[in-house]
Amino acid sequence: MKFGSVPLSDACGAILAHSVKAGDFKLRKGIALTSENIAHLQQAGLSEVTVARLEPGDCHEDEAAALLATALVPDPAQAKLRVTDAFTGRVNLLADGPGVAVLNPDALQNFNQINPMITVATVPQYQQMAAGGMVATIKVISYAVPRSEVLGAARLARGAIRLTTPRYRNAGLIVTEIAGGPSNKKGIAAIRGRVEALGMDLTDIQVVPHRMGDLSASLSSVRGEIVLILTGSATSDENDVAPASIRAAGGVVDRFGMPVDPGNLLFLGSLRDRPIIGLPGCARSPALNGADWVLSRVACGIETTGADIAAMGVGGLLKEIPTRPQPRAARVK
Repeated sequence: MKFGSVPLSDACGAILAHSVKAGDFKLRKGIALTSENIAHLQQAGLSEVTVARLEPGDCHEDEAAALLATALVPDPAQAKLRVTDAFTGRVNLLADGPGVAVLNPDALQNFNQINPMITVATVPQYQQMAAGGMVATIKVISYAVPRSEVLGAARLARGAIRLTTPRYRNAGLIVTEIAGGPSNKKGIAAIRGRVEALGMDLTDIQVVPHRMGDLSASLSSVRGEIVLILTGSATSDENDVAPASIRAAGGVVDRFGMPVDPGNLLFLGSLRDRPIIGLPGCARSPALNGADWVLSRVACGIETTGADIAAMGVGGLLKEIPTRPQPRAARVK
């Protein structure tokens, strides 16, 4: 691509590099200059203009962005994504419903190494998305790029972006109470919001005393394809009331504790093929916490092991919440 200032007599058919006001007319950058545009510029007293002109082998920014989008998402319906039309070298990939973004980071890194003018930016891996949320944006920065490099980037990252939607339809919630404890109304509302944001229903809510026998019995009777537990007293050990109740009911606890703050006291297990998530106390607030990361993955059928949870520590220091009883930072005297 050739770029620079040229006399108006040589500008017809070239791409206007910068917006120009010509009398009552404003010519937007990126347009292909016509003879009528040239006349307006001449009438405004201009003698030259900055343009970009494609050379043999070049690909226009919009064509390039569209080609790259087709490579990254070959089958939008299968990928659960909506692909916008190319405009000013940009194509956006939007979530077609609630779900979790699943990316091929290595392929996307290689894509972005081809040419600084060929870019894709995405949300983080496993980011929970709402319908219409932007999962990625493809941007060709210059007005044209070599077609060979467009095709090279396309080959490297074919099918590298998709959305995984929830495989479960509903969840059940067990809340344990302790004598004199606070109301659970706001906590239940926050958890309902999380479940419904994933397109699922909170199909059953059971409130039981914070005792192993009561919780174990509730685990066997609660309805829901996923079971959530919110305890009235913080779970402080893998043998505390809630994890022990899962084992007593015949289930297993795969992981207690996570390196995400807020969210340290989460535990993950299963009972008769139903996933069980023990929610940390911070799940009573709608603010982002570690439980959101685990719930969204589990709901979408993404395998979530102890090693996966351990890996959440990098980037796991989340925003402090004002209701936290013991803030991280010591008070400055």
